[in-house]
Amino acid sequence: MKIAWILFSIVLSAFSFNVNAQNTFKAILKDGQTEEPIIGAAVTIDSLKIGAVTDTTGLVILTHIPNGNFLLKFKSMGYSTKTETLHFPLAARNKVFDIDLEPSTNEMNEVVVSVTRSNRSIEDIPIKVDVVAAEDMGEKGMMHPSNIASSFNETPGVMAQQTSLVSGATTLRMLGLPGRYTMILNDGMPLYQGFSGDLSITQIAPMNLQQMEFIKGNASTLYGGGAIGGVLDLITKQPEKQRKLSFLLNGTLAKGFDASEYYSQRWNKIGVTLFTTYDHTSAYDPFHTGFSAIPQNGRVTLSPKLFLYLDKNTTAWFGINTLFEKRLGGDMNVIAGNADSTHQYFQRNNSTRLSTQFSLNHHFSDKSQLNVKNSVSFFGNNLQQPAFNTTGREVASFSEVNYQYATPVSEWVVGANLWTDHYQTIHSTQPRFQLTTVSAFVENTLSPSPWFSLESGLRLDRSNVTINTQKNEFFVLPEIHALFKAKKHWSTRLGGGLGYKMPSPFGFENDQYNYATLPPLNVAQTLAERSYGGNWDFIYQTGGDGITFSLDEMLFANRVNHPLIDQNNSLINANGYLLSQGSATNATVIIGDLNLWAGYTYTLTQDHFNGQTSWHALTPKHLLYLDFAYEAEKNFRITTEADYASKQQLYDGTMGKQTFIVNFLAEKMWKHFNIFMNIQNLTNVRQTNLYTGSIAHPIFQNVYAPLEGRMFNIGIQINM
Repeated sequence: MKIAWILFSIVLSAFSFNVNAQNTFKAILKDGQTEEPIIGAAVTIDSLKIGAVTDTTGLVILTHIPNGNFLLKFKSMGYSTKTETLHFPLAARNKVFDIDLEPSTNEMNEVVVSVTRSNRSIEDIPIKVDVVAAEDMGEKGMMHPSNIASSFNETPGVMAQQTSLVSGATTLRMLGLPGRYTMILNDGMPLYQGFSGDLSITQIAPMNLQQMEFIKGNASTLYGGGAIGGVLDLITKQPEKQRKLSFLLNGTLAKGFDASEYYSQRWNKIGVTLFTTYDHTSAYDPFHTGFSAIPQNGRVTLSPKLFLYLDKNTTAWFGINTLFEKRLGGDMNVIAGNADSTHQYFQRNNSTRLSTQFSLNHHFSDKSQLNVKNSVSFFGNNLQQPAFNTTGREVASFSEVNYQYATPVSEWVVGANLWTDHYQTIHSTQPRFQLTTVSAFVENTLSPSPWFSLESGLRLDRSNVTINTQKNEFFVLPEIHALFKAKKHWSTRLGGGLGYKMPSPFGFENDQYNYATLPPLNVAQTLAERSYGGNWDFIYQTGGDGITFSLDEMLFANRVNHPLIDQNNSLINANGYLLSQGSATNATVIIGDLNLWAGYTYTLTQDHFNGQTSWHALTPKHLLYLDFAYEAEKNFRITTEADYASKQQLYDGTMGKQTFIVNFLAEKMWKHFNIFMNIQNLTNVRQTNLYTGSIAHPIFQNVYAPLEGRMFNIGIQINM
């Protein structure tokens, strides 16, 4: 009995010791600036492999902590990680710690954009802006290194639309509106407008791009005529003190080869970047339709930039962009040099693109600065078809000066710019096209509290267009956008404005309007296209314990009065209006190294002409994009994408079929080089009805699906 009592005492003592060794930690995590509780923040003791997540009050409780010294880690999406070492048992066993986390500027939601001229964080801008960041640009660049046409899928409400079956010309549609209502910028300067815009997307390689910034919806107050559907700004990379030198070599199943080079370095007062590309593609007809699904193509680009850091307050840069391309599509027998009485059709485009860019920034103080921009661009294209040979040339310029003054509560931007665009056909009786616009604008962003910002602006444009006859117009373009933040996780934006587009024969999504011919247009009797529209955006973000989630829902509506349409091979104003409305949704889930992304766009775009309503051509109601990516940092990456587009009406009144396309990318990374493999269109979806009429005199159908079917490419990127 005595022995049993001794054993019982030992067990009781051991149990009592074990209970005393199990400690508890309690804390409330708050935002270091707003003192709001942080929901879903993770608190871990990695050495013990234990952790917990804060509740809706910011409270977290860790249990089963043994005696000793332990490092606690506090982390949440959007905040800098904090650590603290504590000794257990605590001196005050029931103490609830107050832990403040400071917002981080290095998280993925702290992206700085420049398309609104404010250089603010994307989460603080009242106007809706979407960004394709550098990491995603790198991934898209491996899928299609020769151009950026495939880089828009994951941005809901944005769609690349191929407009020519023979040449591969592609435009960029936003929110269901035709591509001629989208403005494409390069570092804030319009290099791809008018005559030069039709081939632009297929000629821009992605390797030197830092990010792409989208304003979806009316942006005419910011950038004038032509920005009714939205704006895409291509932001190029800038030099850093550490030298960067990269080469990318890529080969495709279609006997295509791409080579790109990017070099950058900054010294004390000077910096340089140099971007060069070479692209060669053989004509490709995998399904023996008789016509090229991919045209024969050869292209060389050279783009050097010089950066000057004159002093701590003044920086400037100057760049030159050059491109030379020969593109031949059409009947495969003609391309092979075997033309005869039956096989005659071809389309040859020999184009040259030259432009200069200049930018100057001077800070008078930490509150005020002056910005000066200028670009001059030349685009020439020689178009040859059976019994047809003509050359068109365009010279365009853009100049802007603006002054910015910012305080913690308000930011002002006041400026003026001048746009010119001159086009003529060489050795032809066709009329010249001239467009001149003088503008003045003022923008204000008011942020009276952390949860509310208001952006308003006003633009005055005086525009003159000439094609035989002349037309002068004056436009007053107001805009207003508001941003509301409900604590940390919720925010909403609401805004809209007016827009316009002067009569222009360029940018129509029809093969009959080639790049060196002008359809008849009497500008004196043609109205400017005027628009108004707006959008309402909701964003929810949360995260913790290695998981982050975000949801973005945008509702939009845009109306264009008296849009320019083709009637009997002439351009006239429609008797009515074009209305585009719908929603754009994207959701992102990040679980450790796994990224899941989904985007969906519902678009209802209708022509309301002559009292009747019809479906606008080449506008699918439903677009769905899914992306699953797993990346072990600096080791390997695997990405699978899926795209669905519902059926859509074509310009001849027939219906194009729905499509479902799957892509796969695998990349293996080493210290100085990466190897990648990409399979596009695993489902081998393709369009089969290519033309009507005879093979000698074809009438081509609108393009609504891939022409080349399944594609495969493999490449290597070398980083030195």
